[in-house]
Amino acid sequence: MRILALATAFASLALPALAEVSVNDISRYLNSFRSAQAEFTQINGDGSLSTGDLSLQRPGRARFDYDAPNKGLVIAGGGQVAVFDPVSNTPPEQYPLSQTPLSIILAENVDLGRSGMVVGHGGDATQTAITLQDPDNPQAGRIQLVFTPAPVTLRQWVITDDTGNQTTVVLGDMQTNTSLGASLFNIPLEMQRRGLQN
Repeated sequence: MRILALATAFASLALPALAEVSVNDISRYLNSFRSAQAEFTQINGDGSLSTGDLSLQRPGRARFDYDAPNKGLVIAGGGQVAVFDPVSNTPPEQYPLSQTPLSIILAENVDLGRSGMVVGHGGDATQTAITLQDPDNPQAGRIQLVFTPAPVTLRQWVITDDTGNQTTVVLGDMQTNTSLGASLFNIPLEMQRRGLQN
């Protein structure tokens, strides 16, 4: 369940060459908020669907609370990603946040102008897609962000991980600059709450 390798169906999105929303507009939009919350629908590589609630807080923090019957939990915080299995009494699978391209949009300052960051950009009057990779860590995979214009709004992302697996996350209406407690993104605290040992 490499959930932060989040994507599927939209990876083959074919858009005209002329983009409606510029890279600068996207950078300004992403840097205009420090936190956000939204409901989401996740389309997994095998075609299965999951739903839940997403919380983001830059820099480097995210939380995916999955609805029943999944009831899974993924937390990014402290430079790590932890995948909690709701039916297991074992510690969560953990790996560095830098190993997922989601780290790009969780950066302190989202700088899409870096050389090698943007590897695809296209759109029309209704939506724009931009594909990004970490130029310092391209083997970590890519993230494609899809926006609607006027005002610029993030609608979905598609992550292709280092194995080529894709997962799509479609966002509901996103509330930005919301007040989020630090404990939401505290992996050791969540482990302690669940009675799990390192």
